[in-house]
Amino acid sequence: MATAWNMKGTLLGACSCDWGCPCSFDADPTRGFCEGGYLWHVEAGSFGKVGLTGVTFAWYGHAPQAMHKGNVTWMIAVDEKTTPEQRHALSKLGEGRAGGPWAIFVAVSSRIHSPRFVRFELELDGMNSKARADGLLEMALGPILNPVTGHPEELYLDKPTGFTAKRTTLGASRVFRVDSDLQYDHSGKYGEYSKFDYAGECPD
Repeated sequence: MATAWNMKGTLLGACSCDWGCPCSFDADPTRGFCEGGYLWHVEAGSFGKVGLTGVTFAWYGHAPQAMHKGNVTWMIAVDEKTTPEQRHALSKLGEGRAGGPWAIFVAVSSRIHSPRFVRFELELDGMNSKARADGLLEMALGPILNPVTGHPEELYLDKPTGFTAKRTTLGASRVFRVDSDLQYDHSGKYGEYSKFDYAGECPD
């Protein structure tokens, strides 16, 4: 029998592209390659009988071309406070057979590194959110500033066909560094904040 799952919460993202991120419009990355990813904080969710509320995890990758062209290498970080049952649930979702955005991530991947279990620190405050995963990941988001007035711009992307979120607040990264199996620093480039709501079934 398949296992039903669901989760909703807050999603933080950042990448190497200019503000707005061409990938959102099915265009090529700003610099030809793509380096970035997402962090999920689950505010309510379950995988069968296993509760996922409070779980935080992240997928960050490197794609030599546009991500949809494949050959993506992924790094995964998971909150060290997760239980063995929660880790098993996330590993099943990460196989890409249960729906959610990870089905697409797996489909375009050439290599997925084993998860690293680390301590996460989060400050969730819209486009001023911050996240840190021990020495592996550091991200601080901020709004795009009007070049004339210096005032924050309020920008949204409504995309009903989006596979990570349906409505995204567009901004910039004040800080975005990855230092693990992958290493890069794209501070000052694209950043985003959104709410996510996923559900599906995981085949046994």
